[in-house]
Amino acid sequence: MNITGKVAVITGASRGIGRATAIELAKRGAFVIVNYRGSEAAALETVAEIKSAGGDAVCMAWDVSDYAECEKNIKQIIDTFRRIDILVNNAGITRDDLLMKLSEEDFDAVIAANLKGTFCMLHFVSRQMLRQRSGKIINLASVVGICGNAGQVNYAASKAGVIGMTKSAAKELASRNITVNAVAPGWIETDMTKNLSDAARERMLSAIPLKKPGTAKQVAGVIAFLASEDADYITGQVLQVDGGMLM
Repeated sequence: MNITGKVAVITGASRGIGRATAIELAKRGAFVIVNYRGSEAAALETVAEIKSAGGDAVCMAWDVSDYAECEKNIKQIIDTFRRIDILVNNAGITRDDLLMKLSEEDFDAVIAANLKGTFCMLHFVSRQMLRQRSGKIINLASVVGICGNAGQVNYAASKAGVIGMTKSAAKELASRNITVNAVAPGWIETDMTKNLSDAARERMLSAIPLKKPGTAKQVAGVIAFLASEDADYITGQVLQVDGGMLM
């Protein structure tokens, strides 16, 4: 799964699955642009870890849900590196609450970050990939976007939207040798899940045939596969990394 010399843009790469993916792609030879919105220190840690392992990366700050910011920063990347070979749309947030308590603000925030952000990045990066007549796009969905989850109406809607967007974009871009796939993680040990109560953890484990949560590194390995030439004949798919949860 060699991707030496490829230019990869990874959104939300300062922590969790995004950081693990940045490190994995860099380890396999890609030059990585580490996008972040909030924590510059965390993004710099990602870059430092990549460089200490012999890879190369830079970090850039912008809000993926801001159409104009995406346009400006993607143009800057293209002006500097002349191409974008891999896009990983990982940036996302959760603001969980039961349907009857969920505020309009929390609904809009999750849809903006998770769904509109994916659209904005697809919109501008696909233009460059169309010119190149090549590219790999991997969108982060979730098993929640497939099966739903109580208390996550906004998150489930955003991730179901990402799945639909993935399949539609795959059909539009396939003729130019651009693949578009999604990865749908289940319970992965990240900052988003580390504060679960013991009771919640037990409930989650009981629903997973492998009886353990996954790791960000395991998800990153699947993303690296989809970004490589080994996956050249795979497009429009949703790969579940969930320990059999939805089997």
